[in-house]
Amino acid sequence: MYNRRGGRKTGIIIGVIMAILVILLVLVFSIRIKDVEVSGNKQYTKEQIESLLFDGKWSRNSAFCYYQNRFKEHKSIPFIEEYKINFKSPTKVEVVVFEKSVVGCVSYMSSYMYFDKDGIIVESSSEQLPGVPVITGLEFGHIVLHQPLPVADQDIFGEILNLTQVLNVSDIQVDKINYNSYNEAELVMGDITVELGNSDSLDGKIAELHDIMTELTGLSGTLYLDTYDETNSSPTYRFVKKN
Repeated sequence: MYNRRGGRKTGIIIGVIMAILVILLVLVFSIRIKDVEVSGNKQYTKEQIESLLFDGKWSRNSAFCYYQNRFKEHKSIPFIEEYKINFKSPTKVEVVVFEKSVVGCVSYMSSYMYFDKDGIIVESSSEQLPGVPVITGLEFGHIVLHQPLPVADQDIFGEILNLTQVLNVSDIQVDKINYNSYNEAELVMGDITVELGNSDSLDGKIAELHDIMTELTGLSGTLYLDTYDETNSSPTYRFVKKN
């Protein structure tokens, strides 16, 4: 009789434990991520990042997402070096995005090849990203992803980086940057072409361009800033309209 009662109690305890485990599993797998915060993103919108990472039936399940993020290889997303998913609560996460450093791109075989400050090709795309200028005038051979852009003068990448940084500081967006054989730069902004000449006094040239921008609205032609002289307190620049 004693053993029978003991066995009955043990069975009840096991049943209770199993029931609790089932309830816990149901609760765990029913909790879904409802709020997503995104930081560090420039090339993608919050909505795009969210749809790229949470695109499957189970992707918004908190337990599944935690497991995937912690123990599985992250998704490969163009122009994204890495990302982290931080859980703020079982239903809220923060996605921290680390984008690849891109300073420009070149057109190659119907694609845009994007490169970083060192001239390394970091990504290939059929689309031109907004805010990333196309660099023309460079002579190069066969391009390989994740390898340096094969140009004769590797110092050109330092000049491109410097120019794009100065343009960003002045909040000036350009469609194209063209370099001639002397590494002199020419900016293309819609119907306006700006001749910068060499990289001397670059900050001053771009500052002048920033101040002149409103006067160029609606015009079509070439502005010559290659004559910029920082010692001239009242400069004038030649603008040649297109016929």
